[in-house]
Amino acid sequence: MSSKYEKEIIIEDKTEEQKNQELMDTILQTKKVINDANLNFEYAEGKLIDYFLYTMKAEQAKLDYLISKAKSIGISVEMGEYLNLKNV
Repeated sequence: MSSKYEKEIIIEDKTEEQKNQELMDTILQTKKVINDANLNFEYAEGKLIDYFLYTMKAEQAKLDYLISKAKSIGISVEMGEYLNLKNV
């Protein structure tokens, strides 16, 4: 049995601009996941209520971390959202 392995892109190979853009993209994607989970929670029944609550809590913790990471390197989240929308 043989497997083909491909080299993954190493984070150190990315420029600071690419890393910052990826961080902003992840923040925006996480906000979308939270919003989607919140909308689904409103119509959830039974055990799905627990699932959407857990998803929102986990994604909020992730978002808090990402925002603090962005602030620590001097990126304003509002500025990042504007730049990301501008690039679309």
